Amino acid sequence: MQTELSRTLGIEHALFGFTPFPAVAAAITRAGGLGVLGAVRYTDPGDLARDLDWMQAHTGGLPYGLDVVMPAKKVDGVTEAEVEAMIPEGHRAFVRDTLARHGVPELPEGKTSGWRITGWMEQVARAQLDVAFDYPVKLLANALGSPPPDVVARAHDHGILVAALAGSARHARRHAEAGIDIVVAQGYEAGGHTGEIATMVLTPEVVEAVGPLPVLAAGGIGSGEQIAAGLALGAQGVWLGSLWLTTTEAALGSRALTAKLLAAGSGDTVRSRALTGKPARQLRTAWTDAWDDPAGPGPLPMPLQGLLVAEAVSRIQTYEVAPLLGTPVGQIVGRMTSERTVRQVVDELTRGFERAVDRIERIAGRSAR
Repeated sequence: MQTELSRTLGIEHALFGFTPFPAVAAAITRAGGLGVLGAVRYTDPGDLARDLDWMQAHTGGLPYGLDVVMPAKKVDGVTEAEVEAMIPEGHRAFVRDTLARHGVPELPEGKTSGWRITGWMEQVARAQLDVAFDYPVKLLANALGSPPPDVVARAHDHGILVAALAGSARHARRHAEAGIDIVVAQGYEAGGHTGEIATMVLTPEVVEAVGPLPVLAAGGIGSGEQIAAGLALGAQGVWLGSLWLTTTEAALGSRALTAKLLAAGSGDTVRSRALTGKPARQLRTAWTDAWDDPAGPGPLPMPLQGLLVAEAVSRIQTYEVAPLLGTPVGQIVGRMTSERTVRQVVDELTRGFERAVDRIERIAGRSAR
């Protein structure tokens, strides 16, 4: 699975694997792809430095990347406490009532609420980048589109390619105008924040809109045959995220959640604002149903919703409350039916790709005759 972009980055396969877990990212890189570590959880720059040190020690000198969540427009002087003060009391009461209906206990004394969605904040994302630029990161991706111009310039000064996710050709053109090196065309089927256009439609539109910039196809890709389809549509690689959640290297920390993922079908996800305030595809649960119910108060805009539900999500995860337990994941979850190592997943992807190429070559050969 070689393309011009994969050769530029020195990777064996044009396969880019996004994951919040360092062990998964390192394993993707060792298996011949480019592991991309998600940074949004790292509110403490020291924790990110620790895990990048670990990545350095476990990638054998092979390339890897980092994904941040950073707004394109710079916002100064807004603290997390000031943002949190904007949350209405009615929404806080709705969270309390929903948890009480499902019997979710309070967190144990001394246990913090864990991950809070604050990586979107200017000061947090920039602190992450201050750390990352001390490491030989080869790719910087931004989930919210083009980073601010000074960040793009700083990455380029370090010899780092910059990628941005796009849900439409219009977004992709803006990324190209901002000096982005790679556009990730993320379709409606993908896990996490997505737009309205399906991958099969979106990918060729973006390829045409930003050529000759390389494009990665994302969303609904979980087999080698689907990778071949993405490349046939003009992409120079694929961006995979959900597929790694059930690998043995993933640190979900919940056997109940892993079991739910393995049992889920492709129709068991929903695009909901329940987690962050922006539409994000995730497992459908009683939690997403509550927030999507017209009788409720409805989700707050990003970032208020993420701050509002952070402790609730930690409580649900801590006690593995099955009806409420979920995670961002794409429609490809229907193919995630067994736990495998990252290497086994990559090997299966490459075999499927080879099968697809052989099939097309036979069809093309017959057509030529």
